[in-house]
Amino acid sequence: MKKKISLFLMIFFSVLSFAQKTVSGKITDEDGVAIPSASVTVEEPGKDAILAYGITNAKGEYKVTFTSAESNVDLKVKAFNQRPLTKQITNSDQTMSFKMEGEATEIKEVKLKTKMVTARGDTISYDLKAFDSKSDRTLADVLKKMPGIEVNTDGTILYQGNAINKFYVNGKDLMEGGYGTINNSLPKDAVQKVEVLENHQPVKILQDKVPSDQAAINIKLKNSVTMTGRGEVGVGGSPLLWNVKLTPMFFGQKSQWVVNYKSNNVGEQVENEGNILSFGNRFEGKRINASQNDWLNVENASTPNLPVKRYLMNSVHYISANYLTNIDKKKEWELKANANYTNNAVERESYSEQQFFATTDTPASTVFQNIHNNFYTDKAKGELIFTKNAKKGFFKNTTSFSQYWNADRGIVDRTVNSTANLTRHGEEAVESPTTSFQNSLSTIIPWKEKMVNVMSYINYQTDKQTLDVSPASYLAIPGFLPTSTDFVTQNLRLKTFEANHSVNIGFSAKGWTFTPEVGFNFKSTDLVSSLSNIITNPFTGPNATPASQYSNDLSYTTATPYGSLGVNYKNDSWSLYASLPVNSNNIKAEDPLRLVSKEVNKVTFEPIVFAQYTFASFWKASVNANINNNFGEINSAYSGFLMTSPNGINAMYANNPIPQNNNKTAGTRIEYRNPLNNLFFNINYRYSDAKRNLISNPRIVAGYTVMEYKEQDNHLLNNGYNLEVGKYFPKFKTNASVSYSNNTAKSDAFLNNDSYTNKNNSQSVGVKFNNTYFSWMSIDYNASFSRTKQTSTGQVISNAARKGFTHNLGLFLYPIENHTIGFNWDQVNTNAANEKYNNGFYDLSYQFTWAKKKIDFEVKWLNIANKRVFETYDINTSNISYTRIQLRPSQVMFTVKFNFK
Repeated sequence: MKKKISLFLMIFFSVLSFAQKTVSGKITDEDGVAIPSASVTVEEPGKDAILAYGITNAKGEYKVTFTSAESNVDLKVKAFNQRPLTKQITNSDQTMSFKMEGEATEIKEVKLKTKMVTARGDTISYDLKAFDSKSDRTLADVLKKMPGIEVNTDGTILYQGNAINKFYVNGKDLMEGGYGTINNSLPKDAVQKVEVLENHQPVKILQDKVPSDQAAINIKLKNSVTMTGRGEVGVGGSPLLWNVKLTPMFFGQKSQWVVNYKSNNVGEQVENEGNILSFGNRFEGKRINASQNDWLNVENASTPNLPVKRYLMNSVHYISANYLTNIDKKKEWELKANANYTNNAVERESYSEQQFFATTDTPASTVFQNIHNNFYTDKAKGELIFTKNAKKGFFKNTTSFSQYWNADRGIVDRTVNSTANLTRHGEEAVESPTTSFQNSLSTIIPWKEKMVNVMSYINYQTDKQTLDVSPASYLAIPGFLPTSTDFVTQNLRLKTFEANHSVNIGFSAKGWTFTPEVGFNFKSTDLVSSLSNIITNPFTGPNATPASQYSNDLSYTTATPYGSLGVNYKNDSWSLYASLPVNSNNIKAEDPLRLVSKEVNKVTFEPIVFAQYTFASFWKASVNANINNNFGEINSAYSGFLMTSPNGINAMYANNPIPQNNNKTAGTRIEYRNPLNNLFFNINYRYSDAKRNLISNPRIVAGYTVMEYKEQDNHLLNNGYNLEVGKYFPKFKTNASVSYSNNTAKSDAFLNNDSYTNKNNSQSVGVKFNNTYFSWMSIDYNASFSRTKQTSTGQVISNAARKGFTHNLGLFLYPIENHTIGFNWDQVNTNAANEKYNNGFYDLSYQFTWAKKKIDFEVKWLNIANKRVFETYDINTSNISYTRIQLRPSQVMFTVKFNFK
């Protein structure tokens, strides 16, 4: 492993040490007047390939950095109404100034031709019209076709493989990271261009002081004041189906707003559009996607590796509103308010057969299980944000409140075939209300030549959960005997309070910024639980375990005062960042009734280092490393029995120490993006070593699990690399990309008291392209080939491999103006051992566009083959499983689609 890291680092530093040279100077006309916007390119003699380029500023100054193995290079200067100039120069650092001769340009014919991708400084601009097709309607449709940009299935936008940190519309951040609503509903006709802001530092007072390695996206609309949006209304049959989407939007110079209502029962997942997908900069404070602590669960039916629309049996209503306005004349202060509400009901069903391997302690067994679920979600969230983001100061306060009223149901039929046949029927129910409140404050105040930053974050959350299983006889967990009552109940309540406060002072000089910081982090969690109507004696003699062993009353606190030094440096080529914190960790867990009294007091050094080098105009190379210590949470400290699921009861030994996990991570990245030839490329390598003092030891008997932990040092090693190459071919109007990833994980493990070493290697190859070359046809295609190999050695021996292939084809034909015929094909194939399953799905659509009104009328037939189940086969460390999952049937929808203005 060390050899792999050394080889990669040698390649990285050899790139950095390659002869990089800089030529700079000034361009003037014959009278000595500066010429702005002149292009300066460096090329190798005799080759039609640009090594690097630059544009003169308003003073006629330029600076170009390049890398070449040639002894001489050609420097070419071009400007409007000036005679082009070419000069061969030596491959060395130098200053070259030029006077250009005037030359009137006779324009015989004027053709306006917009470049598809252009670059100016750290801004890459994409012309939207260069990448769209006749079938595209929204920004999301076009965005995923642009070279260097990806859109994940959850809506996250990636640039060069990394998530963006901001999403702006006309320079304003209305959505505060929850940009899925705009991306999915902004009509493409309203957009002029998409700008990628590389190395984007969103806090203006920190620009040129604290560098960033992340990019942002700015959507530049055609008009500075725009009223727009997207709407759809659809109905279908067998049974009654509906799909409603209404998203009006307004973008002005002083205010912006988006209102969004979406409802359907056709399998479209819309409730996650309000999720935060980009979290900005740490100096903006802390923001989270509030979520429940899901400790108690019904048994869940499986979900397939398919697009959600193929299997989601839903009935959802989602409404949200986002509003932004400037509240001062200078337009420095912004008020943002957003709120959303979700009401969702999901039905799910699956059948499985699991063959559990024999171990030294347990015989082989087979479990047949049919699960039918109903999941009910009621969730409301509100957020209020005050922001001042100016060159002379920064202030941001975010207050958010979330409330959940969720409920889950499960009906399970389980047959265990081991030494005897056991058949059980169980009905399961979870009620889980949650209340969550957060407030985050961050302000940066200039103080003479320094900057003072104060940050404060407070979070309070309560979770109340109840799991009922009926009848009690359904439970057959080893060592546990239900009483004769009709049901078993697990009650749980969590109260969590978290507070993080810090202050730092920034000193800047000659590109360097030093930021000493002191802070205090505190978190307290109280767990109260009780398990009723069950008796157990899994560990000792013939007497029943005391009733206290069925309950918990645990208090878990973490107090961490710390001191840290931040070091930042930025110039034209280098961006350096280091955080050097020293933490005093004080963790305490107490439950007197169960004799739990644990604590850890430990000082840790947890540095984070990042360096990025930009060279030859198109290249970036970076390295990063960090050390992190984690001391577990309350879920690793309770010792009373807790039924987290009807098929598993967990408890930790009271004398187990608090977990201490030390994680070391290092990585490197090389990136190339050339807007001149529309080529984007990146490769990443990452290595991590996690050292832990506790190791899990699940005991599986007849498909049921009792979780235990052993005190033993163990390691989890991960290393992997991935690369992606994307290019747009203007001549063929095709955007294509190829990606490859290879990841290996090696860990120590236990199963039923047997120790072993587990190794997993996963590889995948992805291919994507879209083509709009023909006026009568467009194609979108992506495919993925994957291979996973698992090897276990020691007391548990297994050797399994799994192959998979997925692809999606979208074909659109335009036989007549305003008429579109669409064909969609999803294919998912799995291959494990000698079992092969091929799952294909086909859709057909016809759309007529009323061009004058910009209204689309669409008829779509989904799942033409009426495939009702998805089948898959897999081999794991402990079992072989066959799974059959219920899917949505064939359905026909009629939809009217339109824009708001």
